[in-house]
Amino acid sequence: MTTGVWLIGARGSVAVTSVLGALAVRAGLAEPTGCVLETPGLHSDALPGIKELVFGGHDISSIPLGKKAAALAEAGIVPARLAGAVRDALSGVEQDVRPLPVRDTQAEVADAIGADLDRFRRRHQLDRVVVINVSSTEPAPRPHPAHTDLDVLRAALDGPEPVLPPSALAAYAALRAGCPYVDFTPSTGARLPALDILARREGLPYAGHDGKTGETLVKSVLAPMFALRNLKVHTWSGINLLGGGDGANLAEPAANAAKSASKQRVLAETLGYVPQGDTRIDFVEDLDDFKTAWDLISFEGFLGIRMRMEFTWHGCDSALAAPLVLDLARLTAAAHRAGRTGPLTELAFFFKDPLGEVPHGLAEQWQALRAAVDALGSPGEGR
Repeated sequence: MTTGVWLIGARGSVAVTSVLGALAVRAGLAEPTGCVLETPGLHSDALPGIKELVFGGHDISSIPLGKKAAALAEAGIVPARLAGAVRDALSGVEQDVRPLPVRDTQAEVADAIGADLDRFRRRHQLDRVVVINVSSTEPAPRPHPAHTDLDVLRAALDGPEPVLPPSALAAYAALRAGCPYVDFTPSTGARLPALDILARREGLPYAGHDGKTGETLVKSVLAPMFALRNLKVHTWSGINLLGGGDGANLAEPAANAAKSASKQRVLAETLGYVPQGDTRIDFVEDLDDFKTAWDLISFEGFLGIRMRMEFTWHGCDSALAAPLVLDLARLTAAAHRAGRTGPLTELAFFFKDPLGEVPHGLAEQWQALRAAVDALGSPGEGR
């Protein structure tokens, strides 16, 4: 199942790490550590293999992929030996990374994105193309009547004023071009009623939002523990320090607010109430692509005895995100092949703020994912 993976933000750290990692695994130079689909419980021949993925994408940056990979190696984000070993293969991918189109109207931009996707599909004779947004977090958009009505949206996109935020415009273009869409960021993406209608009309699946790679991953394990043991959580506060492009982008208050809201949802929906405290995100340039999170939890046990727990998480954002990007591309392609339409709620395991009414405990999400993978491999599936 030869599958195209079109990355919005293709020259960024997460995208380049994803591509470099896939190329290294394909060449037998690295193990697929961190790829959930390579674990015994989830491995399935119904999914495209990492070796079957073909990469392209859009970006506003013009930094060559090889140069970006070298910079990631210098910063300790990817191994230098691998960056050097796949340099020629990265140059091949470079041919399929396009500048993000700029046109007079959003309708014309969507047409141009769709044309790039079609050329990519035909150039590599791909069975299907999955579009994945790994660009910078954007602020939540202001409500607009066109967001709830597909016909109104189509008319509004012909106007001079922007109607959709960039992530949603990319989703609109992808769905019109017959491509499933995944949002790995907390941005709007396909999470608008008009785009859900479009996805269902086109018979396409979509997934999101906000890859679960660090502090929230730990929350999704710990919060169910407190709930299942009937321990009352009074406060849960976290401080996140991160550098790199994502950290710089989140220094902007509106983008920061969108990210913080995404990170907090797991507590309310797992505990059944909202403890005091919040999540703060600070930009620390010196950390580059690494991030550190510190959380303080105060809770109450038997006879009202007060206790507390603290944890610190220190990780490399791109190294944590990249294998999940590859997993999501493979799962979404298989879901498309199986005829799935609309939101892929069973992919909640991968997201901080998943689509639909889903459990937020990691164990329950893994079970739902395993059931979905099993179903994809059942007789009669596929088309």
